[in-house]
Order: sequence, then C-alpha cells, then structure tokens
Amino acid sequence: MNRDDFYMLNKDIVYLDNGATTLKPYILSDSISDYYNNYSANAHRGDYDISLKVDSMYENTRELVRNFINAKNSNQIVFTNNATDSLNKIIFGYFKNHLNACDEVLITKSEHASNVLPWFELSDEIGIKVNYIKLDDNLKLTLDNVKNAINENTKVISIAHVTNVVGDIRPIKEIIDYAHKNNILVVIDGAQSIPHMKIDVTELDMDFLAFSAHKMCGPTGLGILYVNENLLDSIKPIIVGGGMNASFEFDGTREYNEMPHLLEAGTPNIADVIGFGSVINYLSKIGMNKIEQYEKNLRRYAIDKLKKVPNIIIYNEEGESSIITFNIKDIFPQDLAIYLNKYNICVRAGNHCAKILKDELGIKNTCRISLYFYNTKEEIDKLVSVLNNPNILEEII
Repeated sequence: MNRDDFYMLNKDIVYLDNGATTLKPYILSDSISDYYNNYSANAHRGDYDISLKVDSMYENTRELVRNFINAKNSNQIVFTNNATDSLNKIIFGYFKNHLNACDEVLITKSEHASNVLPWFELSDEIGIKVNYIKLDDNLKLTLDNVKNAINENTKVISIAHVTNVVGDIRPIKEIIDYAHKNNILVVIDGAQSIPHMKIDVTELDMDFLAFSAHKMCGPTGLGILYVNENLLDSIKPIIVGGGMNASFEFDGTREYNEMPHLLEAGTPNIADVIGFGSVINYLSKIGMNKIEQYEKNLRRYAIDKLKKVPNIIIYNEEGESSIITFNIKDIFPQDLAIYLNKYNICVRAGNHCAKILKDELGIKNTCRISLYFYNTKEEIDKLVSVLNNPNILEEII
C-alpha cells in the first residue's frame, strides 16, 4: 500500500522494525525543505510576512493533530520532543503537584521504560507507591485484573494502549470508564496505537495521551501531548524560558502563557512540526481504518507463515496489533537479527526498552517484527524463507 511514496522502499531492504520508527514518505522531506528554503523564520516572534506564515503553518499542524485525534480544542495539543518527553511533562508537570506520599500509581510489567522510570523517580522524590496490574496467561491486560488491582490509595493508572513487545491492544475505554468512576486519572502511552488505528480522545474521555511523530511516518524529535480540557489549568511547566511567558519583572514577578504555549518553552521544532502537518494529511487521506484493517490481515498472514518455521517460538500469537515477537530455539536474538541483516531484512532484537517484562515473559531478549501499511505479503514470504534456511545455524556460527 502506497509504497511508491517512500524513497527507501526503492532500496533492496525488507523493513520490519516499524515499532522502533517508521520510514518517511517523500512529502515529509519536501515540506521540511520548503520551510528551510523559502520561509525559514521563527514562530510566534515576528511581525513580518514570512514569520506570520510560519505562525500559520505551525498552528495549522496543531489543528490537524487536534482533528486527527478528535480533541475538542487546539490548546489541548502540546508539541514536545517525543513521547518520552510528553510523559515526563505529565508526570512532573502535573502529578508531582497533585499526588501525595503513599498515593498509588498502577502500571504493568510490559510498559516501556518511558512509562516506568519517571514514576520510579517520582516515587523517590515524593514517596508515591508504584504497583503492578497483573497480566493474564497471554500477557494481556484485562479489565478484571485492573479492577482487582485498584485499592483506596490508587490515584493513577498509567499504561500503553498497545504494548511494544506483547503488542496487546488494551480495552482502554472500559479501563478509563471504570477508573473515572473511582476518581482515578489515566495516562495513556499511545506511541504504538496512534500510528495504526483511529483514536478519538473525546469519545474515550482520555485524561492524558502521549505519542511520537516518528512512529507514524513523521520526523524524529517531535512528540505530542494531549491534555483533557478539565486539567489544562492544573499543569505546570517543567522547563521555563522564552516563548512560554507573557511577562516578567526584575523582582521575580512573572506571568506565564496559557496552554499549550505554557509547555513549549524556547524556539520550537518548527520545520518538523510543519512537516508533520503534511504527514497527518497524508495518513488521513489513506484512512486510519483502512490502515488498521490492512495490518490485521497482514499480521494473520505472517503468523500463519511463521508458525511453519522449524523451532520458532512466537510469544504473542494471540496478539491483535502489528507486533510479532519471537525467537528461534537455540539462537540468541541479536545473532538472529544480524543473520537476517545479511539478507537485508531489518528486525529488532533485545528487550525493547521493556526490561521488567522478563518477569512475566520468562526470557530477557526476543526478536520483534513490527508491520506498517507499506509492508507486503511478499516481504513476509522472504522473511520466512530466510528463517527456513536449513543451514541457518552454520551461517550464524
């Protein structure tokens, strides 16, 4: 699907590491080059034509993102450096000021480091308790297990919508509904969901959502933070400086801007924000529902083919997302990834920044393929053919 839009797909590679980052359509580089070559001024700081154009293009992307996730207002959309930065802005800009010692935050052992380590830091700073919701036998998060984990001290549930190793799609709406009935706020890591399916933050009644542009055909170094309208006035900046203040005086008197500019101190990542706008239009034109259905069909095809590979262990055969995690018996995952690279097949090997998942998975390192809409059945066939090589052990050794 749409393979002609990607220069890198003209190369002799099979790219199956989209969970780490996706390939970029040429419209992204064209849009970024247009900014640098034709109207390269700063944003929100000039009163001349090209600067005003930058303002318009920059804020247009914010509106495109708002519409893409169906937020009510553009002031709910904050541009950050990445999903990690977005999560840190939530945790230290909001929860540090609203949680008390012994308040509980619930996560799972399949969360990405970016949704674990900030909570550990906050625990050290103010004494909150970080506890874990149990996963089921298929390493999935169920509503029943969420209910069983909640107690009177639970104030936050912080989870990925789709996990980056198991690839399970969590029942987010049901979890959020139940949490809100118990006065619990929910933080959603959307890094692996927003690129692959239609998400409506208003319908889901999300409190906070974090995701990255580079995992959805956009540029690196750009993230998005969504904040529920009821929480906008309660979040504080963790970085201060130019662009986020309305005024300040020598005696320390200062007035800060309102959201979203409150959290966008300093010269922003203008070119990439503008470029991301072209990507949002691109994905919207394809259709997120179409992307989701295509990937589901491709995943089923991949699972059926991979199951026939000798000595393969698939850890998330029952998963719903485009992520497939596996190993080949007696082959170290990194060695397998290096072997596949000989055939220009790109996969991820390691713990995938989910280092405590080993407690549930029973193994530390795995290989991961992660699909996107430009991947094909022919690419899956090549992967399976290379894995079926009867001399695979000899080649790796």
